[in-house]
Amino acid sequence: MYEFVYVSEAKLSQFRPEPSRFTRKGTVRFNSPVGSIDLERSANDAERDRDLRLKKVLKHLEDRAEWFADPAVQPGDWVWFEVPLQHVTLPGAFEHMVLFADPAPGQHAAYEQETNCRLLMHGSTRHLIGYAPATADGTALEGIHGGGASFGMKFLTSAGQAVSALSTQHEPVAEGVPAPPVQLTGSAVHDLMEIVDHTYGPAGAAAWMGGFARVTVVLPASDTTARCVVASPLTVEYAPRQG
Repeated sequence: MYEFVYVSEAKLSQFRPEPSRFTRKGTVRFNSPVGSIDLERSANDAERDRDLRLKKVLKHLEDRAEWFADPAVQPGDWVWFEVPLQHVTLPGAFEHMVLFADPAPGQHAAYEQETNCRLLMHGSTRHLIGYAPATADGTALEGIHGGGASFGMKFLTSAGQAVSALSTQHEPVAEGVPAPPVQLTGSAVHDLMEIVDHTYGPAGAAAWMGGFARVTVVLPASDTTARCVVASPLTVEYAPRQG
């Protein structure tokens, strides 16, 4: 059994089997001695189809996704993860976003970051299932200026640069329209991760979770910071540690 906290319907819809010819969307085709009959699908049929599609997609990714900390991972790749995750929502104009991050060194005694790689995932709050994350707070998020659409409003810190860039990436764009370029600096992303870390503090509890995500950008390590994989999740589920 899966115990999900996040499933992206938008990403799931990107995986499509070859459609059957001449069958209307939302119908089931039956063949009879007198010809074919199209019957409308019920809500239960649609839900079963979704669950079956999700199961097939997860099986597909199990055979293809790479471990998120693999040095060869590049933007656009599918990765899998099983790490403790802290997750927060953002205030104000970006309240539609949820962020998942593995703990900073020293925050989680059972999590040994031997890979020297951190994971930051960004998604939409509407894909959360039965979970209410903490809301990030602090002086770094207090000032917001600008007007109009949320994409035109920026935090008054470098963390806001990361939020503004990621807010255009957490949902697939319309078919045929290229995705806007992701312009992220290492300092902006690390400032944003510090906000997530600060929300919980050194004693914060992070639950072990696993799932699959698509890589947005990979930021190399520096003299003072670890390599960071930024990704957008398809699924996030509880992954209890055996022990």
